[in-house]
Amino acid sequence: MLWYLVPSVVMLACGIYGFVTRKNLIAILISLELMLNSADLNFIVFNRFLFPGSMDGMVFTLFAIAIAAAETAIAIALIINIYRAIGNTDITEINKMKF
Repeated sequence: MLWYLVPSVVMLACGIYGFVTRKNLIAILISLELMLNSADLNFIVFNRFLFPGSMDGMVFTLFAIAIAAAETAIAIALIINIYRAIGNTDITEINKMKF
């Protein structure tokens, strides 16, 4: 099980690092998706090793992937609207949209 959990931890750490350090909205979205994929990998690994005959983890992961795809589509639409309004996707410039 360790061979599957180590890449998941590395993916989660990379996602957290990217989420905290990036200022571009697209890079933040990619980091968020990396963290979600890490959680999906954990669901599959724990389901496979704890309940080998059950498919609950697999089904839950498929639902999580579908929700993540919908969330990504909405986030990209918001990012495009922000880009049209202020001209860039830098987080520090979003404060200009208040007024």
